[in-house]
Amino acid sequence: MRKIAVVFVSLFLLGLSSLTFAAPIDINTADSAALAQAINGVGPKRAEAIVAYRKEHGPFKTVEDLAKVPGIGAKLVEQNKQNIAVGKR
Repeated sequence: MRKIAVVFVSLFLLGLSSLTFAAPIDINTADSAALAQAINGVGPKRAEAIVAYRKEHGPFKTVEDLAKVPGIGAKLVEQNKQNIAVGKR
């Protein structure tokens, strides 16, 4: 019985550690695969559009600038604010 409790506690702590170490993704450096995985509501096509926009217009200055990408709106940006960041320019 004690072994089962130890296993459950270990799995619980492992699950918590993955949540606490998840850092926001830098929308200025991430590739399309990483963007599609990290941003809710963004699939491969939208992620490719983000990368293409970034290449054409330069790095994003703010997280809110992501809404300038066709197919990405302010609502999607707001819903994902905790998942995205802009790094050093």
